[in-house]
Amino acid sequence: MTDWPKPTAGSWTRHYPDLGTGPISFEDSVSPEFFELEREAIFKRAWLNVGRVEQVPRVGSYFTKEIDAARTSVIVVRDRAGRVRAFHNICRHRGNKLVWNDFPKEETSGTCRQFTCKYHGWRYGLDGGLTFVQQEGEFFDLDKDRFGLAVVHCEVWAGFIFVNLAAEPSQTLREFLGPMVTALEGYPFDRMTEWYEFRAENRSNWKLFADAFQEYYHVPGLHSQQVPGAVRKPDAGFTCAHFQLDGPHRMVSTGGARRWTLPAEYMYPIERVTHSGLVGPWESPDIGELPPGINPGRVEPWGIDNFQIFPNIEILFYRGWYLLYRYWPTSYNTHVFEGTLCFQPADTVRKRVEHEVASVVFKEFALQDAGMLTGTQTALEQAYRTANVTDYPVNDQEILVRHFHKVVADWVDDYRGERVGARS
Repeated sequence: MTDWPKPTAGSWTRHYPDLGTGPISFEDSVSPEFFELEREAIFKRAWLNVGRVEQVPRVGSYFTKEIDAARTSVIVVRDRAGRVRAFHNICRHRGNKLVWNDFPKEETSGTCRQFTCKYHGWRYGLDGGLTFVQQEGEFFDLDKDRFGLAVVHCEVWAGFIFVNLAAEPSQTLREFLGPMVTALEGYPFDRMTEWYEFRAENRSNWKLFADAFQEYYHVPGLHSQQVPGAVRKPDAGFTCAHFQLDGPHRMVSTGGARRWTLPAEYMYPIERVTHSGLVGPWESPDIGELPPGINPGRVEPWGIDNFQIFPNIEILFYRGWYLLYRYWPTSYNTHVFEGTLCFQPADTVRKRVEHEVASVVFKEFALQDAGMLTGTQTALEQAYRTANVTDYPVNDQEILVRHFHKVVADWVDDYRGERVGARS
């Protein structure tokens, strides 16, 4: 395993000198023009997680995913060979959207033997091949082999399904993920199939919500109930135990005592009654030896690992369960947020209650974060357009915010450079 730097507290950013230490710009979160570049530079080139293999458990299982940032919809399906494949969700006849139910913009899922266009009845096999054309003899030298579904590059890592919309991805998925993320292999994601899913449309740039979960500097102020009083006092200090960067990806580990060791006033009464809450059940099932990628800083006592896989997925590891966040941009100042809590299936009523309490408490704290963001977006836009303010100081505990915005800028700059080179 890679020997990652282990900086002392107060020196994280300086161990990554390319990031600098000066103020950073949030123009990338308020500019419609920059968002249009993000569409091309990031969402049409990066590997995007669209789901998990549990969503396509058998031959013919499928789901669709709307990727507004790339102006496309994809179908993910398990073919007859058992392979997970992806295609653009469009009929090759006259461009009708192929798979949808009542409303074309809504995602759907199911099981089928083939895909049939609602408009003129063209049919496609699970491998994307065109298998049937209504009144085929009316066409002129139609070569059905040329008009199968348009393929989307699709790879699976640790049960996570990723697609890449580039004509030819510059890296395989494994190369893109790099050693920090692939060191998580062996974690029992496949055993945690009891899901609690949340979806919300948020009036903020997608990066601002990601920023909210990239640092815990905000916790004493925004989530005061969660934090002991000493930490909420001015200058008491609030630091994370470990930060780590690898390519475009980031992670942070928190230390801390077990939840139930805190005084009762720092949790909801239902948490103490059910022995469950924001960090999940107090006594999670044993999941065996953890892979080396978990808690890479070897923090003791360890609390949470938050892995942020570029561009728009986070995986948070708790003791015995994990949590997913995804951020799907819909415009420069709106996005769709998805949150999924993933547990091992409950085998008793009490465990089911513990899971449901954790999901409700999670929603409460997520709403506290989300509730700030419209104000953040509005103020950033006003400052940018009326006061010409774009730069903001970022502290050492916000290193992941600094890194994230630099990576986004680097991808956009590379794309701009390629466009200039193509013209010359």
